[in-house]
Amino acid sequence: MADTPYEILGDDGIRALAQAFYEVMDESPQAATIRAMHAKDLTKVRSLLSAYLTQWMGGPPVYLAVKGTMCLTDPHAPYAIGPEERDQWLRCMDLALERIGASDELKAMLKNPMFRVADTVRNQDHSGPKVRAPNIIAVG
Repeated sequence: MADTPYEILGDDGIRALAQAFYEVMDESPQAATIRAMHAKDLTKVRSLLSAYLTQWMGGPPVYLAVKGTMCLTDPHAPYAIGPEERDQWLRCMDLALERIGASDELKAMLKNPMFRVADTVRNQDHSGPKVRAPNIIAVG
């Protein structure tokens, strides 16, 4: 019996999941907000998501080798990510898991951890343009 999502999916399954995730995002009008945060060419970010998921799901530390950290908040800081954007990301991931034929067991195993990851990059309590706090003083 496989203990980790990585053992269940393997490298090929995780690459397929990253591919399906960005296909869903690209095709879904409901994901337009988060799609607009990405470059037209999704090749690089698809590779990064695959590397992140490989390590996060219990596989080898391939993301750490590429990025030097598992931190997701810094790379997402420039983008306005509120509850709506978080939920768009989660919906794309749910549909991607469906698309690759993930088992109900795997989907249940990932549901809460995926929410925590998506909520970690949320940097506002609302959705919409990023608003700087009025107490931030511009220097320089």
